[in-house]
Amino acid sequence: MKVILLLITLIFTCVASADEQQAPPLNPAYKGEHGMVLMNRGSRIYASNFPSYGLPNDIHVVYRLENPDVAFLSLIRDSKLITIKPEPFNLQRLERGEEVTIMADVYEGHYARDGRLVYPQRQLVLSDKLFARKLSKLEPASQWHEYDVIEINKTERIYVHKIQQRPSFNHLIFVDLTGACLQKFRASKRVPSAGELAYKFINCGTLKQLFYDAESYM
Repeated sequence: MKVILLLITLIFTCVASADEQQAPPLNPAYKGEHGMVLMNRGSRIYASNFPSYGLPNDIHVVYRLENPDVAFLSLIRDSKLITIKPEPFNLQRLERGEEVTIMADVYEGHYARDGRLVYPQRQLVLSDKLFARKLSKLEPASQWHEYDVIEINKTERIYVHKIQQRPSFNHLIFVDLTGACLQKFRASKRVPSAGELAYKFINCGTLKQLFYDAESYM
């Protein structure tokens, strides 16, 4: 019996070692400043980076952020926009789904657009990957817009706009579903307003706009 248990242990050890060896090294080109927006729904905090069309930011990720304390949650809940400016790290770590601890300056408003520093050098834990998409082979800009869906639980979803070629926009919206919800629809223009986009989801259920940015994708 002891021999069988030893063999099973050795097999699992070999499989685990093989998986670790198969992981390719991180591309150093993805190390850089990866600013993020912080969003909440109830007591849950989410973080999404500001993806761009080139290195080191051409991966769009959404993560669950560990809630450090009540005051921090209240800041996000009660503010129109909270962003963070982390110390440089490799974005591929998030693409792979690693838990990553970062040190970041926390701003009310956009940190690169006259935001106000609230917490300098705050330790934050990006705990669970919810979404990752590399911005490659993008669709041409169009009045047709498509969304990826993050399933939070039985009824709650986060819809993430699939960024197109310029001009485009970054949009995330929370929906507590009560009805059917389209993931692809036609808008009035290639870069519709946040209000028009919210209206497209009006029949889906209870909504909360999480983030909208068109300026960076014009």
